[in-house]
Amino acid sequence: METNIILAFISSSALLTIMPGPDIIYVLMQSLTNGKKYGIATAFGLVSGIIIHTSLIAFGISKIVKQNETVFLTIKILGAIYLFYLAYKSYKSSSKINLSIKTPKKTLSNLVKQGFIMNVLNPKVTIFFLAFFPAFINYSNVNIKEQIFTLGFLFMLQAFIIFCIVSFLADKMSVFLRQSKSFEKRIQIIQIVFFIGIGIFILI
Repeated sequence: METNIILAFISSSALLTIMPGPDIIYVLMQSLTNGKKYGIATAFGLVSGIIIHTSLIAFGISKIVKQNETVFLTIKILGAIYLFYLAYKSYKSSSKINLSIKTPKKTLSNLVKQGFIMNVLNPKVTIFFLAFFPAFINYSNVNIKEQIFTLGFLFMLQAFIIFCIVSFLADKMSVFLRQSKSFEKRIQIIQIVFFIGIGIFILI
Protein backbone atom coordinates (compact mmCIF):
# COMPACT_ATOMS: atom_id res chain seq x y z
CA MET A 1 0.00 0.00 0.00
CA GLU A 2 1.11 3.57 -0.68
CA THR A 3 2.60 5.51 2.21
CA ASN A 4 0.20 8.46 1.83
CA ILE A 5 -2.81 6.12 2.04
CA ILE A 6 -1.43 4.44 5.17
CA LEU A 7 -0.75 7.80 6.83
CA ALA A 8 -4.24 9.06 5.93
CA PHE A 9 -5.80 5.88 7.30
CA ILE A 10 -3.84 5.99 10.58
CA SER A 11 -4.69 9.68 11.07
CA SER A 12 -8.39 9.09 10.43
CA SER A 13 -8.43 5.97 12.61
CA ALA A 14 -6.71 7.75 15.49
CA LEU A 15 -9.21 10.60 15.29
CA LEU A 16 -12.05 8.08 15.33
CA THR A 17 -10.55 6.21 18.30
CA ILE A 18 -10.19 9.26 20.54
CA MET A 19 -13.80 10.31 19.97
CA PRO A 20 -15.94 9.62 23.05
CA GLY A 21 -17.67 6.29 22.53
CA PRO A 22 -18.50 3.07 24.42
CA ASP A 23 -15.03 1.52 23.96
CA ILE A 24 -12.82 4.39 25.06
CA ILE A 25 -15.22 5.35 27.88
CA TYR A 26 -15.20 1.76 29.15
CA VAL A 27 -11.39 1.70 29.08
CA LEU A 28 -11.36 5.02 30.89
CA MET A 29 -13.80 3.80 33.54
CA GLN A 30 -11.83 0.64 34.26
CA SER A 31 -8.63 2.67 34.54
CA LEU A 32 -10.19 5.24 36.85
CA THR A 33 -11.91 2.80 39.19
CA ASN A 34 -9.54 -0.19 39.16
CA GLY A 35 -6.16 0.97 37.85
CA LYS A 36 -4.32 1.25 34.55
CA LYS A 37 -3.59 -2.47 34.13
CA TYR A 38 -7.34 -3.15 34.17
CA GLY A 39 -7.83 -0.51 31.50
CA ILE A 40 -5.07 -2.06 29.39
CA ALA A 41 -6.61 -5.54 29.76
CA THR A 42 -9.95 -4.14 28.61
CA ALA A 43 -8.25 -2.43 25.68
CA PHE A 44 -6.54 -5.67 24.62
CA GLY A 45 -9.86 -7.51 24.59
CA LEU A 46 -11.59 -4.77 22.61
CA VAL A 47 -8.96 -4.52 19.88
CA SER A 48 -8.69 -8.33 19.61
CA GLY A 49 -12.30 -8.44 18.48
CA ILE A 50 -11.38 -6.29 15.48
CA ILE A 51 -9.76 -9.40 13.94
CA ILE A 52 -13.22 -10.91 13.45
CA HIS A 53 -14.71 -7.81 11.85
CA THR A 54 -11.68 -7.35 9.59
CA SER A 55 -11.95 -10.95 8.38
CA LEU A 56 -15.64 -10.52 7.57
CA ILE A 57 -14.89 -7.36 5.60
CA ALA A 58 -11.85 -8.84 3.83
CA PHE A 59 -13.62 -11.93 2.50
CA GLY A 60 -16.90 -10.11 1.85
CA ILE A 61 -15.53 -7.11 -0.07
CA SER A 62 -13.05 -9.11 -2.14
CA LYS A 63 -15.79 -11.51 -3.21
CA ILE A 64 -18.18 -8.68 -4.12
CA VAL A 65 -15.54 -6.85 -6.17
CA LYS A 66 -14.79 -9.99 -8.15
CA GLN A 67 -18.46 -10.77 -8.78
CA ASN A 68 -20.16 -7.44 -9.35
CA GLU A 69 -18.68 -3.93 -9.25
CA THR A 70 -22.18 -2.38 -9.41
CA VAL A 71 -23.15 -4.12 -6.17
CA PHE A 72 -19.96 -2.90 -4.55
CA LEU A 73 -20.68 0.67 -5.71
CA THR A 74 -24.09 0.37 -4.06
CA ILE A 75 -22.42 -0.74 -0.82
CA LYS A 76 -20.09 2.26 -0.97
CA ILE A 77 -23.06 4.61 -1.42
CA LEU A 78 -24.90 2.96 1.48
CA GLY A 79 -21.72 3.22 3.54
CA ALA A 80 -21.51 6.95 2.83
CA ILE A 81 -25.18 7.35 3.81
CA TYR A 82 -24.48 5.48 7.06
CA LEU A 83 -21.61 7.86 7.85
CA PHE A 84 -23.86 10.85 7.18
CA TYR A 85 -26.37 9.25 9.57
CA LEU A 86 -23.67 8.99 12.24
CA ALA A 87 -22.89 12.66 11.70
CA TYR A 88 -26.58 13.47 12.20
CA LYS A 89 -26.69 11.38 15.39
CA SER A 90 -23.61 13.21 16.69
CA TYR A 91 -25.30 16.53 15.95
CA LYS A 92 -28.50 15.54 17.77
CA SER A 93 -26.80 13.91 20.75
CA SER A 94 -25.57 15.66 23.87
CA SER A 95 -21.88 16.53 23.96
CA LYS A 96 -21.75 15.70 27.67
CA ILE A 97 -19.28 12.96 28.55
CA ASN A 98 -20.52 11.04 31.60
CA LEU A 99 -17.64 9.96 33.82
CA SER A 100 -19.72 9.30 36.91
CA ILE A 101 -20.55 5.65 36.11
CA LYS A 102 -18.85 3.19 38.42
CA THR A 103 -17.71 -0.18 37.06
CA PRO A 104 -17.36 -3.37 39.12
CA LYS A 105 -13.90 -4.83 39.53
CA LYS A 106 -13.20 -7.96 37.46
CA THR A 107 -10.16 -10.17 36.93
CA LEU A 108 -7.80 -9.22 34.11
CA SER A 109 -8.70 -12.34 32.10
CA ASN A 110 -12.40 -11.62 32.50
CA LEU A 111 -11.87 -8.07 31.24
CA VAL A 112 -10.01 -9.36 28.17
CA LYS A 113 -12.83 -11.81 27.44
CA GLN A 114 -15.51 -9.22 28.06
CA GLY A 115 -13.80 -6.66 25.82
CA PHE A 116 -13.45 -9.23 23.04
CA ILE A 117 -17.10 -10.31 23.28
CA MET A 118 -18.33 -6.70 23.46
CA ASN A 119 -16.52 -5.91 20.23
CA VAL A 120 -17.36 -9.09 18.32
CA LEU A 121 -21.07 -8.97 19.17
CA ASN A 122 -21.41 -5.34 18.08
CA PRO A 123 -22.61 -5.43 14.44
CA LYS A 124 -22.13 -1.67 14.20
CA VAL A 125 -18.35 -2.23 14.13
CA THR A 126 -18.59 -4.37 10.99
CA ILE A 127 -21.02 -1.92 9.40
CA PHE A 128 -18.73 1.00 10.18
CA PHE A 129 -15.64 -0.78 8.85
CA LEU A 130 -17.58 -1.65 5.70
CA ALA A 131 -18.30 2.06 5.28
CA PHE A 132 -14.83 3.25 6.37
CA PHE A 133 -12.30 0.87 4.77
CA PRO A 134 -13.30 1.31 1.08
CA ALA A 135 -11.96 4.87 1.08
CA PHE A 136 -8.42 3.54 1.60
CA ILE A 137 -8.36 0.52 -0.71
CA ASN A 138 -6.70 0.47 -4.13
CA TYR A 139 -9.13 -1.56 -6.24
CA SER A 140 -6.74 -1.81 -9.18
CA ASN A 141 -4.62 -3.99 -6.92
CA VAL A 142 -5.89 -7.57 -7.07
CA ASN A 143 -4.70 -8.29 -3.54
CA ILE A 144 -7.66 -6.64 -1.83
CA LYS A 145 -7.73 -9.07 1.11
CA GLU A 146 -4.15 -8.26 2.00
CA GLN A 147 -4.91 -4.54 1.92
CA ILE A 148 -7.92 -4.95 4.22
CA PHE A 149 -6.03 -7.11 6.71
CA THR A 150 -3.23 -4.51 6.70
CA LEU A 151 -5.75 -1.78 7.46
CA GLY A 152 -7.31 -3.93 10.16
CA PHE A 153 -3.92 -4.52 11.81
CA LEU A 154 -3.08 -0.80 11.66
CA PHE A 155 -6.46 0.05 13.18
CA MET A 156 -5.89 -2.43 16.00
CA LEU A 157 -2.38 -1.14 16.67
CA GLN A 158 -3.29 2.54 16.85
CA ALA A 159 -6.40 1.81 18.93
CA PHE A 160 -4.44 -0.23 21.46
CA ILE A 161 -1.74 2.46 21.75
CA ILE A 162 -4.34 5.18 22.29
CA PHE A 163 -6.29 3.08 24.80
CA CYS A 164 -3.08 2.44 26.75
CA ILE A 165 -2.29 6.16 26.80
CA VAL A 166 -5.82 6.82 28.07
CA SER A 167 -5.27 4.24 30.81
CA PHE A 168 -2.07 5.92 31.97
CA LEU A 169 -3.54 9.43 31.86
CA ALA A 170 -7.01 8.52 33.13
CA ASP A 171 -6.87 10.58 36.32
CA LYS A 172 -5.76 13.77 34.57
CA MET A 173 -8.19 13.24 31.70
CA SER A 174 -11.16 12.79 34.03
CA VAL A 175 -10.48 16.11 35.81
CA PHE A 176 -10.04 17.92 32.49
CA LEU A 177 -13.16 16.44 30.90
CA ARG A 178 -15.32 17.31 33.91
CA GLN A 179 -14.14 20.92 33.94
CA SER A 180 -14.03 21.69 30.21
CA LYS A 181 -17.44 21.99 28.55
CA SER A 182 -15.82 23.64 25.54
CA PHE A 183 -13.67 20.54 25.02
CA GLU A 184 -16.75 18.32 24.96
CA LYS A 185 -18.40 20.59 22.38
CA ARG A 186 -15.29 20.61 20.18
CA ILE A 187 -15.22 16.81 20.21
CA GLN A 188 -18.84 16.74 19.06
CA ILE A 189 -18.05 19.12 16.17
CA ILE A 190 -15.01 17.04 15.19
CA GLN A 191 -17.19 13.90 15.10
CA ILE A 192 -19.68 15.55 12.73
CA VAL A 193 -16.98 16.88 10.38
CA PHE A 194 -15.13 13.55 10.43
CA PHE A 195 -18.16 11.42 9.49
CA ILE A 196 -19.29 13.81 6.74
CA GLY A 197 -15.75 14.13 5.38
CA ILE A 198 -15.14 10.38 5.13
CA GLY A 199 -18.62 9.88 3.61
CA ILE A 200 -17.85 12.41 0.87
CA PHE A 201 -14.38 10.90 0.36
CA ILE A 202 -15.93 7.46 -0.24
CA LEU A 203 -18.38 8.84 -2.81
CA ILE A 204 -15.78 10.74 -4.86
